[in-house]
Amino acid sequence: MAERYPIIFNPHARSQRGRRTLRFLMTHAKRFALYASKSAEDAKELAAMFAERGEPIVVAAGGDGTLNAVVQGLAGSPTALGVLPAGTMNVFARELGFPHTSLRKSLDVLDAGYVKEVDLYEVNGHAFVQMAGIGLDAQVIEETDAEAKKMFGPMAYLTAAVRVLGEKPPKMRVTCDDGRMQEGVCVLAGNGSLYGGQLKLFRKADNCDEMLDALVFTEAGYKLVLDSVKGLATGAIDAGNSSVNYLQARSFRIECDRDVPMEADGEFLGRVSEVTLEPAKRKLRVIAPENPKEGIFASVLKTLVNLPRRHADD
Repeated sequence: MAERYPIIFNPHARSQRGRRTLRFLMTHAKRFALYASKSAEDAKELAAMFAERGEPIVVAAGGDGTLNAVVQGLAGSPTALGVLPAGTMNVFARELGFPHTSLRKSLDVLDAGYVKEVDLYEVNGHAFVQMAGIGLDAQVIEETDAEAKKMFGPMAYLTAAVRVLGEKPPKMRVTCDDGRMQEGVCVLAGNGSLYGGQLKLFRKADNCDEMLDALVFTEAGYKLVLDSVKGLATGAIDAGNSSVNYLQARSFRIECDRDVPMEADGEFLGRVSEVTLEPAKRKLRVIAPENPKEGIFASVLKTLVNLPRRHADD
């Protein structure tokens, strides 16, 4: 248990949850050494400074963007990542089983000090803890501006998705480290099982198995949406006559016929024609719940998926 945790946060958070987080930090100021980041790059540099200084724990207070920036700075170091979930999604915190609705309980997790080592992956050298997207997913993020997100929340992404789905998709060739190849129009890579909140998209994923899971979508438009929804409902996005192929490998190489958007942990990284997904040199140490509890939504979904199905002749 640290006397004061160095904590990196976004002081410009304007959402209700962001304001509540700032009040919590001020109320517990004796527990933290507060560092307000000016940007993602600033958060990364602060985290790297703490790691070089030998701090045992650096805490990221915010959403997935703040967390990913701090991870960039800690990558390759023995400094453990602490998490105070304060954003809208907090997908990685949910993956680890954090009490993401309670900052007080998340602070209790920090104080308990249980360290978990999780796989850390890189997409073209950029570290990510949860997932990366090449193609459609990243283009939706690229075309959803900040003002739209403030006004419409998650619905802003849906509007962009409808627009993007009508465009001609790129062609991609995915090559696994063992030589397996697959062609498609969009790729999602998951280090953890969750996507966009509590949606368990990568059913085989385990962020401690030293394997990366990839979904290769072979068709665009209506078929992509239909198979994605069906997969979320059944728990197996690649089952039956699905146009989605599920791959697992230590690393992947993706070649595209044109520059396509790329994202990691929900952060847009730019456009590329070649992508390398590979493990980082060192795993990431995280202060995590020792006995995580499954979220209510995930628990209900799992129950529905596992209900016995009636046959037509029953």
